[in-house]
Amino acid sequence: MAALDFCCFVLVLSYFESVKQFLLYLGNALKIALCFILGKVVAITTGAVGAVALAPVALGAIGFTAGGIAAGSYAAGMMSAAAAANGGGVAAGGLVAVLQSAGAAGLSASASAVVASGGAAVGAAVGWLSSFFRKVK
Repeated sequence: MAALDFCCFVLVLSYFESVKQFLLYLGNALKIALCFILGKVVAITTGAVGAVALAPVALGAIGFTAGGIAAGSYAAGMMSAAAAANGGGVAAGGLVAVLQSAGAAGLSASASAVVASGGAAVGAAVGWLSSFFRKVK
């Protein structure tokens, strides 16, 4: 087996003009692979952290505030629709109740994990899509 490995190495090496050229090629290939992987890691991490950091801002912007649902907001419309669908009250554990709880008290650990997972998925998708627009040198 070792003789076969050595023969394969000699065959690959014979393709290049010198060992130095082979090592330069190998170094460039590793650099490209490392940049590709690091780019994806950065995109995923940015998506996860950004989603968790911006979730309270987004909830406040649509009307789920610490003081309750803001009058005339998108959240008020959601609450009105949920109340009409449930015979006049908002169901405990429903979407409006969960969002209001998160808007008032912040995200729980499990909600943070869910939001981070969603953000990471978006980051991964952005990283994947960006690979179509990048020129490889």
